[in-house]
This record gives sequence, C-alpha cells and structure tokens, in this order.
Amino acid sequence: MAISFSLESKAALVTGANTGIGQAIAVALAEAGADVALAGRSEPTETLALIAATERKAVNIKADLSSIEPVGRVIDEAVAGLGKVDILVNNAGIIRRDDLLQFSEEDWDAVMDTNLKTLFFLSQAAAKGMVERGAGKIVNIASLLTFQGGIRVPSYAAAKSGVGGVTKAMANELAAKGVQVNAIAPGYISTNNTAALQGDETRNRQILERIPTGRWGDPKDIAGAAVFLASPASDYVSGHILAVDGGWLAR
Repeated sequence: MAISFSLESKAALVTGANTGIGQAIAVALAEAGADVALAGRSEPTETLALIAATERKAVNIKADLSSIEPVGRVIDEAVAGLGKVDILVNNAGIIRRDDLLQFSEEDWDAVMDTNLKTLFFLSQAAAKGMVERGAGKIVNIASLLTFQGGIRVPSYAAAKSGVGGVTKAMANELAAKGVQVNAIAPGYISTNNTAALQGDETRNRQILERIPTGRWGDPKDIAGAAVFLASPASDYVSGHILAVDGGWLAR
C-alpha cells in the first residue's frame, strides 16, 4: 500500500498564520490538498492569496488568542466555513524578554496564556469533533526551549516546556480514539522574529557555528514536517516532539 501524504478532503485550522512559520504551514497544507482556516489578530492577506493560488478554500477568522475567550467561536467559524476541523496546528505564540531578577508577572502571564493555556483549550475544543469522527491530527509548535532553558525568556521556556508535556498528555488520551497529537520544535528559523539575531554579527556567527547544517532554517523546513504530521503517513506517530533544527540538539 502506498504511503499517503495527501490531505485531499481535509480541513485544517492554523493559528498565527499571517507570516513566517504559520504562513508556510498553512500554504503547505493547502498545497497538499486541504482547505484551511486561519485564526489570529493580524489580517493574513498574503497567506490568503497564497492559498487561493492553490485553488483550495481559505477562511479568515479574526481572533485574539491571548485569552481563551474566543476559542469556541474560532472552532464554530472554522466548522461553518469548512464543514469540519480535521487538522489543528497551534502555531500562535508570543515571547517576552527580560532579566530573570526583574521579570514581571504581566510578561509571565501574557506568554503562558497565549502559548500554553489557549493552545490547550483550543485543542480540547477541536478534539471533540475529531473524537466524534474517530480521526484527527493536532500539531503543536513547540521550541528548542522545550528541551533547553534559554536566556532572559523564563516564561517562554516554561510555556514551551509545557507544550511538550501537554502534547504527550493529550496524545495519551486521544490516540485510542483515532486522534494523533504531536509537536514540532523549530530550531533557528529565518523569520521577522529572528531578524535582530541574524543582524547581530556575533550572535549570528555563534548560532551558525552550533548548527551542523551551517544555515538558518527556512519556514518551509517546518512546513514539510507539519504536512507529514497532518497526513495519513504519520498515523502511528503519537506524542512525539519532532525537532526540525538543522542538528542543533545533536551538538
């Protein structure tokens, strides 16, 4: 039997898909055959156009995912627009930087709410329909800081470590019901969020010296992993955190 990476007849919901990794994932899912709903605060004009070019359906859902307040509405609008949600990609996230000794409660809560709390409750809401149909895929975007501590980003490290734990916890309960839950841990990816690091000659050199492949990742590198985890090819993959990092963690 041929291994299938096709997403024909599937409906996907991707959060934070206006640029960067989220955009690359949303477009790749469409290229693989899925219709895609996009949820986030920013207008994903370019992403919508790129999906339209694939001749797949795209639905835009305006939602501030810094709290769980819009979670039910996001799922309802995705189902209204696409008929169902077969695939959920939890990509939306924020980061706050400050020295550990002065890190604020506000910055702690903001990161934890967006990166972990909303991720869990959106997954919970999407999973109900998946369980009813006996099939579904949830892909969480973790981080190298799921495995490492980082510097000056304590809430981000805590949240992304939590994403790893929640991924495994959800997988344990949902696998027998036909729903696979996995995560991707991106390495250093060339996006707007990392522009400052790339522009810092010293930090850029240090980062590249640590990456065995010798280059920054491209958002499309993450998109390929997402298509795999969203497709039938990964039906026996459950509770896994896939590092797409050019070999960073192997050093």
